[in-house]
Amino acid sequence: MKKHIYALLLAATQIIFAQEENKWSGARPDGHAPISVMGDHTHGKGEVMFSYRYMYMNMDELNRGSENVPFSNALRPNDIYMVTPTSMPMNMHMLGAMYAPSDKITLVGMVNYLSSEMDHVTAMGGSFTTQSSGFGDTKVSALYKFFNKNTQQLHAQVGLSIPTGSIDEEDVTPASSPNEVILPYPMQIGSGTWDAELALTYLKQWGTLSFGSQARTTLRTGKNDNNYRLGNKYSINNWVAVKALDWLSFSGRIELGAIDKVEGINPVLNPMMVITADTANSGMTYANAGLGFNLYAFKGTLKDLRLGFEAALPVFQNMNGVQLRTKETLTLGLQYAL
Repeated sequence: MKKHIYALLLAATQIIFAQEENKWSGARPDGHAPISVMGDHTHGKGEVMFSYRYMYMNMDELNRGSENVPFSNALRPNDIYMVTPTSMPMNMHMLGAMYAPSDKITLVGMVNYLSSEMDHVTAMGGSFTTQSSGFGDTKVSALYKFFNKNTQQLHAQVGLSIPTGSIDEEDVTPASSPNEVILPYPMQIGSGTWDAELALTYLKQWGTLSFGSQARTTLRTGKNDNNYRLGNKYSINNWVAVKALDWLSFSGRIELGAIDKVEGINPVLNPMMVITADTANSGMTYANAGLGFNLYAFKGTLKDLRLGFEAALPVFQNMNGVQLRTKETLTLGLQYAL
């Protein structure tokens, strides 16, 4: 009788271990997506994770539609504008936290701090720079895991972007000196609207290879206090990662996306003064490609600490009107699970 009980217990244990081994696992370097992808993974009941990301994005040169054009193309007498930007580097610091009250649900919160500079030239040959910085919109969401089996996982994200970022940033320009004036749409820190953020993520793992795909959208609601709303965002991210070692993986990523035009007009802005104040010059379709790596501490005192890095470049950009071209985007991040 005891032998039969032991045999049953052994068989049950083997089944449990087999099921665990057959699940998609986060406990490997490619268990998380490239560091630029948000909401890519969930946690088990009671687990907590803290994260920090730094992102640098540079915009330089002009596109009219999908064609690169000289700055003079956007200025009088070739166009209606008196001023055009020539470059805009942006730095963003992001702090995030994740907590799983159950195996099915993971709660997420994120705050960020942005700083931007925009260099300009005028139709008269002058130049100047404007700056803005501050805390951006706060994001809260929940991830729901539909299944995790056969080394595959599917989960959804439902979130809210809270308008904590400023839409009233000001700086001095040559035309306003010594007074400050409100800055155009790209130099504002927040959206000014309560926005829905939705995503669906599929994950698949093999022995030394993993794949992920995520569809994501940001849907703007209403108009803000300055009588406009930013465009909705849509994107599909696909990535492949190779586990080179127990602590190292390399990834490649392709993103296809679209951003709608700004709706409404801030009545304080003059759309004929600078191209960034004209909402006709907003919205685009694009494709980006990124290469990165993840370092993962799978044992020792730093167990479950991750370092991720990714560098991304545009494949194509087709813009409404005339806008600055997005160039390189660099993302570096730390993640620590408890």
